[in-house]
This record gives sequence, structure tokens and C-alpha cells, in this order.
Amino acid sequence: MAFRPAVLPRGGWDWRRSPARPFAGGAAMQSEGNAALGFAEAAQAVFDVGGPAADTRADATEPEPDLIERPLGAARAQLHETYIVAQTGDGLVIVDQHAAHERIVYERLKAALAESGVARQILLIPEIVELDEADVERVLARTGELARYGLAVEPFGPGAVAVRETPSLLGAIDAQGLVRDLAEHMAEWDEALPLERRLMHVAATMACHGSVRAGRRLRPEEMNALLREMESTPNSGQCNHGRPTYVELKLADIERLFGRR
Repeated sequence: MAFRPAVLPRGGWDWRRSPARPFAGGAAMQSEGNAALGFAEAAQAVFDVGGPAADTRADATEPEPDLIERPLGAARAQLHETYIVAQTGDGLVIVDQHAAHERIVYERLKAALAESGVARQILLIPEIVELDEADVERVLARTGELARYGLAVEPFGPGAVAVRETPSLLGAIDAQGLVRDLAEHMAEWDEALPLERRLMHVAATMACHGSVRAGRRLRPEEMNALLREMESTPNSGQCNHGRPTYVELKLADIERLFGRR
């Protein structure tokens, strides 16, 4: 299918309406009706909490050369609070932040289980999760499997369970959402499914709940930290559902797109 260029509105594109106005060589930026903002103030303002942003600059200066030479490069921007754009030595990389972190958490859970078990954190107030009685039975029937991944669940009346411990590496999570998702997945499991496969399903569900969500604005250091973790994590090129966590475009490919080659 032929590419169709975007049609500009009548009168051309007004840069003043852009959610991320360009910097003019590091000079101060003038905003409508306000005093000019200095370079540092403008860069900081990008990270202020507010409405959804289409573009967030990761760094207003040149990235460190050693980061650019890393396989996944140096973070340069976050688009739509979901995708990290990184510059490499010979191109660019676009990372799906949720899918990438989900794979990282999944691999951590697997490694912890294989080594010394998943560390737990005790909830000061147990989380009560209301479920259908059939779902309660499914969850309670697999408390041993859940406990291996640091999730301690016990009965709480005919239509609910109490979550007393959660995996430490997941941090603060939505325990109710996690248990409901697990119950839903358990309803689809074949009883003949090997224990290892069932445990991997548990790990994948936990990883999804414990990962950085799409729509979360990340600081520059968080973006670069995620890139470095991806580089040291096995299978980080795919999320737990088999989708890619990043795509790479070589500079030569980009130049061909623009007819430079």
C-alpha cells in the first residue's frame, strides 16, 4: 500500500500548537502570554505532571557516547507515554515500555524460583478479594503453586479469599486484580497441564501486573535503566505473549525511506 503524506491544515502547520515545541539551538523559548523560559526551566517543564503528552524529551543535550554505542542505545524521548525512542550508533530503537518490563519481571521471577524461591512481603492489612464460588475453589486448590511465587492466599468465607503475602519484587501491586486474573486463567487450564507450565502461567500473569504500565511518564534515568536491563535479560526481545518489545531502524533504512540512498 502506497504511503500517503499527511495533509497539513489550511494555512500550514502552526508550531505554537505543537505539544512539544522545538528548541532553537538551546536558546530561551518564548511561550504565548508568558515570559520567556530559560533552557533548564523548559527542559524541566516537560516532566511536570499534567495532561497526556505526545512527546517527552529524554535529554536536551547530547547523550553520552558510551550509551549510544550500547546495543539499545541512549534514551532520547518518550512518545505517547508508552514508547521509548533511543539513539544508537547507526540508527534508532523504539521500545514498548510495558512489554519490555513485563519480560524483565517474568525472567526475574523464573530466576528467583530456580535459585532460592521468590521472596515475599507481608501485607499489613490482608487484601480481601471477592470471587465467584467456583473461582474461589480454583484459587484455593492451587495455593501451593501460588505460594511458590510468593503469593499467600487463604479462604475468607464462601465467596472470597484473603491475600496475606505478595512477591517482593513486584512491589506495590493491585492484589485484587492479580488474583482475579489468575482465577480467570485457571478456569482455562487443562487439568493435565504439567506443573511447570502452570507455574509459568502464574509467573506471566504476575509479571504483567508488576510491570511498568503504558501511559506512565518515565524520567530519563528510568528509560535508560530499562534499556540496560533489557540488554542483560534473556529473551528480552519478546514479551511473555510473543510480541516484540522493541523495533530497530538502521540509519541506512531510514535514509532509503527518504530517498537519500
